[in-house]
Amino acid sequence: MSGNTRRRAIPVKTWLAAGVCLALLGGIAAWHLAGRETAAPCNGLSEDTRVRQSVGAGLQPGMNCAAVGKAIVQATSGSAPGRHTQAQAQAMKDVLFALGSGSEHSKELDLDPGLRVPLATALADFAPDLHEMLAGLDSQYAFKAGHDILPWESGGTYHLSVHNNVFRTTLRAVAEDLKALALLRMAETRTAAQRLAAVPADATGTSFSLPPTANARALGILDGIADAVTHDEDPQQAQKWRRVFLDRILSERATPHSYQDDPAGYLTVTWLQELVNAPEANRPEHLRSQGVDMARAWTQARNTDESTRQELPAQVERSALNACREVGL
Repeated sequence: MSGNTRRRAIPVKTWLAAGVCLALLGGIAAWHLAGRETAAPCNGLSEDTRVRQSVGAGLQPGMNCAAVGKAIVQATSGSAPGRHTQAQAQAMKDVLFALGSGSEHSKELDLDPGLRVPLATALADFAPDLHEMLAGLDSQYAFKAGHDILPWESGGTYHLSVHNNVFRTTLRAVAEDLKALALLRMAETRTAAQRLAAVPADATGTSFSLPPTANARALGILDGIADAVTHDEDPQQAQKWRRVFLDRILSERATPHSYQDDPAGYLTVTWLQELVNAPEANRPEHLRSQGVDMARAWTQARNTDESTRQELPAQVERSALNACREVGL
C-alpha cells in the first residue's frame, strides 16, 4: 500500500438515502411554512360565506380582528340582554359553528386573541342560552343544535343552540382571555340568580331542586374550563392567573337589594360580597363552591325548612363536581 491513506468510498445508496431524507425534511419544513403563511386571519371568519351572510355588511374580507369582533357584537346584540331577533341568533350560531366545528377531532382551537373578548361579549348577551348550553339539561337545546336548524322563538325572543363539542371548543378558546372568562362567569352568575328567583314559593321535588343543580352544572363547566386553561402552567403562574381572574370578578359593581324587592339582585350581590369577605387564599375554593353558596343563600332567604336546607347542598355540590370533571383536560 502507498503512504497516502486511501479514502473509503461512500456507497451510492448512502448518498441516495441522505438525499431522500434531506428532500423529506425540506418538504416538511415547506409544508409548515406554507401552513403558517396561508392561515386565514381572524380564524377565517371574514372569509366564511355563511358567517358573512348572517353578520351582514359590517363584515368584509381583509378586516382586522378588532373590526371583525366589533361586527360580530353589533350583528348579535339584542335590544336588551337576552332579547334577540332570529337574524341575531342565527349570526351567533353561524360564528360558533365556523369556529368550533373546525376542531372536531381536537379540543384545541387556536383562536385569535383579538376575538376572545368580543365573542365573550356576544355570548354574554345570550345569557339564557349560554346557561342552557353550559348545563346541558334541556333536551330542546340538544334537538335544535344542528347547524341547519334555525333559532326558535320562545318567551318573546329567539334562542340558539349548537353541538356540545362546538360550544365547548369555542368556549375553551375564548376563556384564554381573563376578561373574557370573567364576562362569561358574571353572565352565568346573574342567570343562575334569576333561575333561583323564578322558582315558585310552593315548588317541591324536581321543580325545587333542578334550578340549583342546573346552576351548579353550568358553573362547574366553567370551573373545568378554567382548570384546562391553567393546566399546563407552572403552579405559580396558575395561582397568579386565578388571582387576576378573581380580581376581574370582584371589580363588578352591584347595588344591594332585599330578597323581597329583587330576589335575583339580592342573590348576586350576596355571593359577590361573600367572595369579597373571604380571605384571599380561600377565594379560589369559594369560587368553586359558588353553586352551593348561592343555593344556601336562596334557601335561607326563602325560609326553606331545615331538612331541605340540609339535603340540597350535597346534591348541588355533586352536580358541580361531576360537571367540572366532565370537561377533562
